Amino acid sequence: MPSASAFEAPVPPVTITSGNSPIVLGMPHTGTWLPEEILSKLNANGKKLADTDWHIDHLYADLLPDVTIVKANFHRYAIDANRDPSGISLYPGQNTTSLCPVTDFDNQPIYKDGCEPDDTEIEKRRQFFHAPYHAALQSELERVRSLHGVAILYDCHSIRSTIPFLFDGLLPEFNIGTNNGETCDSMIEKNVWDICNNAPEYNTVLNARFKGGWTTRHYGQPHDNIHAIQMELAQRTHLKEENLPFDYDTKKAAILRPYLKSILEKLTELIETNQLESSPQRI
Repeated sequence: MPSASAFEAPVPPVTITSGNSPIVLGMPHTGTWLPEEILSKLNANGKKLADTDWHIDHLYADLLPDVTIVKANFHRYAIDANRDPSGISLYPGQNTTSLCPVTDFDNQPIYKDGCEPDDTEIEKRRQFFHAPYHAALQSELERVRSLHGVAILYDCHSIRSTIPFLFDGLLPEFNIGTNNGETCDSMIEKNVWDICNNAPEYNTVLNARFKGGWTTRHYGQPHDNIHAIQMELAQRTHLKEENLPFDYDTKKAAILRPYLKSILEKLTELIETNQLESSPQRI
């Protein structure tokens, strides 16, 4: 690991809330902090931080008692904690953003001319931001698995509802990703789908544009009793408007949060009642 002097860091790169529930909430994109060394290189467009998963920590707050949360405090413009650290694309042939993005979701530059990170800078950021986030996530998943014999990573995301560069048309409200069923037991996928699909206010898709990012694909190892599922929410579900200042809408959130609570409670129940095919028997 690099020394703390690699970046001026008034806040830690990662905040960990350790609980005893079998569920771990991953929050790789809700952070808005950038060190001045990076912030000063962004252009006016980049400084909008428009590609944040706005208010995800607020949205999921207190939905499940004693849940573990691993939250990145840094913004994805420093480095994207949900990308393969090698830089390999998650969606070959499709438009996406890179490990250290140089454009936003609308394919517009976020850096001043000549200020984009080079390979040396990317590696520095990987060590200072990406590595600690995933070290924390790995450690918490292993700790929770040691308590319950099995752990579920529920990866929390949100995105603007309309982004022509990334997808056509209006994004459904619930976008469930399990990498085509590979990252979790089928009972997890089925129960999350059922709750979302039976929510009359919203539309739901499974493994469509968002199949699960690197986090879901990397940690989702059902054979090893760690399951992972990604939830990508369209931001119209909980924001007043999907542009600056991206304010949280408590009335919209009050409609959404009971469904999210039901999902987390159901996932807990699946483990506590040994309903997963690969669950070890509880003694």
